[in-house]
Amino acid sequence: MPCCGARSCARSARTRGRRSGCTGCRRTASACGFSGASRMRPQGTSNLDLVARSAEEAQHWARGLDKLRVRLEAMSQWERLDHWIHFYLHRADSNQDSKMSFKEIKSLLCMVNVDVNDMYAYRLFKACDQSNDERLEGGEIEEFVRQLLKRPELEELFCQFSGEDRVLSTSELLEFLKAQGETGATLAHARQLIQTYELHETAKRHELMTLDGFMMYLLSPEGAALDPAHALVFQDMGQPLTHYFISSSHNTYLTDSQIGGLSSTEAYIRAFSQGCRCVELDCWEGPGGEPVIYHGHTLTSKILFRDVVQAVHDHAFERSPYPVILSLENHCGLEQQAVMAHHLRTILGDQLVTEVLGTQDPQELPSPEHLKGRVLVKGKKLPGSWGEDSRPVSDREEEEEEDGEAVGPAQHRAPSQAGPQAGQISPELSALAVYCCATRLQTLQPGPGPAQPCQVSSLSERKARKLLREAGNSFVRHNTRQLTRVYPLGLRVNSANYSPQEMWNVGCQLGVLWASPAGSGAAILRAFCSAPEGQQGGGAVALNFQTPGYEMDLNTGRFLVNGRCGYVLKPLCLRQPDTAFDPGRPGPPNTTLTIQPCPSPQVLSAQQLPKLNTEKPGSIVDPLVRVEIHGVPEDCAQQETSHVLNNGFNPRWGQTLQFLLRAPELALVRFVVEDYDTASPNDFVGQFTLPLSSLKQGYRHIHLLAKDGAPLSPATLFIHVCAQHS
Repeated sequence: MPCCGARSCARSARTRGRRSGCTGCRRTASACGFSGASRMRPQGTSNLDLVARSAEEAQHWARGLDKLRVRLEAMSQWERLDHWIHFYLHRADSNQDSKMSFKEIKSLLCMVNVDVNDMYAYRLFKACDQSNDERLEGGEIEEFVRQLLKRPELEELFCQFSGEDRVLSTSELLEFLKAQGETGATLAHARQLIQTYELHETAKRHELMTLDGFMMYLLSPEGAALDPAHALVFQDMGQPLTHYFISSSHNTYLTDSQIGGLSSTEAYIRAFSQGCRCVELDCWEGPGGEPVIYHGHTLTSKILFRDVVQAVHDHAFERSPYPVILSLENHCGLEQQAVMAHHLRTILGDQLVTEVLGTQDPQELPSPEHLKGRVLVKGKKLPGSWGEDSRPVSDREEEEEEDGEAVGPAQHRAPSQAGPQAGQISPELSALAVYCCATRLQTLQPGPGPAQPCQVSSLSERKARKLLREAGNSFVRHNTRQLTRVYPLGLRVNSANYSPQEMWNVGCQLGVLWASPAGSGAAILRAFCSAPEGQQGGGAVALNFQTPGYEMDLNTGRFLVNGRCGYVLKPLCLRQPDTAFDPGRPGPPNTTLTIQPCPSPQVLSAQQLPKLNTEKPGSIVDPLVRVEIHGVPEDCAQQETSHVLNNGFNPRWGQTLQFLLRAPELALVRFVVEDYDTASPNDFVGQFTLPLSSLKQGYRHIHLLAKDGAPLSPATLFIHVCAQHS
C-alpha cells in the first residue's frame, strides 16, 4: 500500500512514491534508502534521499560514503593546502593543457585572493620558467606555488632557533618548545614531532626538522590555539550535575522557522551529533491517541512523539556517553500523557532513569559519570506546584503569564482549549520525573527543610537577567544546588538567540538556544533499512543544528572542550555552596592577555582567506582581525587591527592587542576576520571561539570557521599569545 503522505510522518518524504511504508502509518517497508546532505547545500533545503534495491546495497553506499567523510576529516593541513591550490590551478588553466601562461597565473592569483604588482608577478613567473617558453609546467608550477606559499614570518621564527644550517636538531626543537611554554617537553617528544611532521626522509633519518616540517608542526592540532589535551574528556566527570554547564537546545524539533517551519526527527539527530545533552519535546494531543510534537498554535509541521523517542534511543549516545535530558513541555491530556509514559518506558528501556540510584547522596544530584548512557525526563512531579486555580502550573506557563511571551493565540487561550485536562499530570508521566522535577522558582534562598536538588526551574531570558542584576550572588549560590534552564523569549519569532554568556556567568547550567539548522556542515548520512516496527537503524554525522550567529559561536566555543561531550565543569567559584562570587562585582584585574607581544618576528598574520565575492573575479578582500572577550560584564571588550588592502592570501598586521581580565576562568576569546568596507558594514569572513583557559600560549595557528560552523580550510590566523596572571 502507498505511504499515507502525512507531514507528521518522519519517513514519508523518503518513502513516498515507492513500494514501502512510513512511520506515521506503520506499514512495513520493503525497500531501503539512504539520505545525504553536503556541506554546500543551501540553508533550509532537504536531504538528498535515494532508494537502493536492497538493504545490503544501501548499507554498502552508506559505509562507503562514511569512509570518504572520515578520510576527508583525517586530511593533514598540508594535504588540505595541496588540494586547495590544485583546485585553483585546475580552474585557472583555461585550456586545460596542464601548462600555465602568465595570463593564467594572474587569474590564479586573483582566485586565491591576492593582488600583486604585475612586475613582481612576472619576475616571479620568469624565475620559475626554466624552459624559457613563457609557460610553466610540471616542476616549474610546483616551484611557483612553493614561492607563492612562502611564510616570511615563519622563516624568521625558524631561523631564530635553527641557526645558520637552516635545520632544527632535536635539542634546538626542544628549546623552541620550552620557549612556547610546553611544560614537560623532552628530547624524546622532540624526536617524536620530527618523525610525525618532517616531510623529508633524509632529514627524518638524521632527526632533523626542516622549515617544511616546522610549518607542518605549527599547522597541526599540536600547534593550534586549542590545547589538544582539552580536545579529549579531561575534566572530573564525577561531580553532581549542578556543577556543569550542559549543552542544550530550544525547540529542538524545528529545522526552520518557529512559525511555519518543518519539524523533523533529523533535528534531534543533528543536535545529538553536536554533543547536545538537553533537548526539548513540545508535546500536544495528536490524532488516533498518539501524541505529537510541534510548536503549538503555529503552522509548523507535526511529528510523532514515539518517533522522537525512537531517535533518542538510536542516536543519543553516538557522540557522547553522558546523560541526556528530555525537557517535556507537556500540553497533553491525561490519556495521551499515559501514552507518552508508555513510549518512554518501552522504547528507551534500560536507558530511562525510572528510580533514584541506590547509592545516591540525597543532598545532591548524581554525576554525569554515574549516569552514563542514561536518559532523564524533566517534567512535572505529583504532588507539584499548584497555581491559584488549583491546578499544576507548567514550567513554561508562569513565564508566559509574567512576560507575555507566548507566540500567537496561545497567549489568551482558556485552559479547556489547550486539550483535555491540559493542566493535570498523569501518575505514569509524573513517575518518570526522577531527578529533573520542573518547579516554579519562588525564591533564590534555600528553604528550612532538606535540600531539594531534583527541582529544576525554567526561566525566560528576561527573568534570568532580572535576577542576575538584582541578586547576582544569590543566583550563583542557587545554581550550585539546583539546575536552572533559561530559554529565549517567545517574541524572537525569527529564532534569534540570546547571548548565553551572561547566563553562564551566574552558573545557569541549561542555557538553551534555538534549534534551527545552519543548513550546512559535515556530510550527514543515514541508512533506513527494512525492519520490524520501531527497529529502524542508521547513523548520523555532525550537522550544525542551531541558528548561526555570534551567540551560537559562543555556545560552540564553550562546549568545544572536554571531548565535545556536552558537559563542561563550571569554575570553582560557581560550584562552592558558600561562594562570594558575583559577576557584577568580580574584583580587580588579575590576568593580562596579549596577542602578538614579541617585537621580532611581528606575528599577527592570516593565510588563504576565502574570496567572498566570487561573481566579481577582480574582487579581493581587505581583511582586518578583531579579538573579542566574552565573560563577566567588566571583562567584555574587543579590539581590532587596521585593514590590509587587497590581500586575502597572506596579510600581516604589526599591532598588539591587550586585555585586562577579572574573571579569566569564565572568559571566551573570539577571533573574527572581516572584509573592511568604507560604505557599508564589514562582511564576515571567518571566526574561531574557545575558552581562555584552553588557549595555548606561544606561536599558534587558529583554523577559521565559516558562519555556519563549517571549516574554512585552509584559512588560518597565525598569532603569538601571552597570558600573564598576577
